[in-house]
Amino acid sequence: MTEARKRRSRDPEATREAILEAARALLAKDGPEGISLSEVAVLAGVNRGTAYQHFETREKLIQATADSVSDRMFRTVFGDPETIGERRVEQVDIADTTDRLAIFAMDNPELCRIWLLQLLASSDPMADPFWREYEGSLQRFADTDLSQDDIDVEVLSVLMLAGAFLWPVWARSHARGDQERRDLARRVAQESLRLCMYGSMRPERYPDIADRLRQSLPKSPSSPSRKE
Repeated sequence: MTEARKRRSRDPEATREAILEAARALLAKDGPEGISLSEVAVLAGVNRGTAYQHFETREKLIQATADSVSDRMFRTVFGDPETIGERRVEQVDIADTTDRLAIFAMDNPELCRIWLLQLLASSDPMADPFWREYEGSLQRFADTDLSQDDIDVEVLSVLMLAGAFLWPVWARSHARGDQERRDLARRVAQESLRLCMYGSMRPERYPDIADRLRQSLPKSPSSPSRKE
């Protein structure tokens, strides 16, 4: 038995995380249709019985994996969930939050797509922590004088997330280098900011973002983004 497997045998939480890490890798590679508990167990370095102890069915494993992606997105975009209630919407750096979401989506396109599909199929989207905070933060923003009147927060949330998560798929981010992915993330973040700045936000309340948009380079490259 390897040292890593010995440690996991004594630490159920480490075993669960190893299984989830393996499931994330397989989901990103093959999608939900190509995942099985047996294959996940092999990749995680645990026996199949152990995998079944943590996740009784394939469906529960897929849902737990989507939940783990939600937690990673939450921490990347919003920070520690334990301190999220201390934030005031007026103090949130919208440009920085948009950048973090775009970069995470660009670096994890398959996982984000799987999470989005799971969310769209959910009978209770508000049970997902990331969605609850994302839509909730937009609602809190819409309730201030920083926003335009009568924003449909649910529609805006779906539009923004779908755009951020599907853009890397369209742009074939998996075939790009690190710098190319950062450039692609910047493009979608810039355009998302532009749409919000002159759609849902009051531009006069965000002079720094207005300056950023005015000074940004053109987003249309000389050749198409999508490479076959």
